[in-house]
Amino acid sequence: MSTPGNWRKSSYSGPGDGNSCVEVADDVTQVAIRDSKTPARTPLVFPAGAFVAFVDALKEAPRSAAFDLVRFRG
Repeated sequence: MSTPGNWRKSSYSGPGDGNSCVEVADDVTQVAIRDSKTPARTPLVFPAGAFVAFVDALKEAPRSAAFDLVRFRG
């Protein structure tokens, strides 16, 4: 599976946090995610439909649930 090449950072990546972010690249069939601090490492690649469902679930989750997910990440 090849990785899409149109990498972009979140618009929330402002000064100070600009290098501590994830980057996303997508095409019709897949979405890839990588750490902006280590872009040469292998990205995580998901089927596009699965990633859309994940993002939609985050948007619908109570705010505290999303923060619990971040806290779980460590």
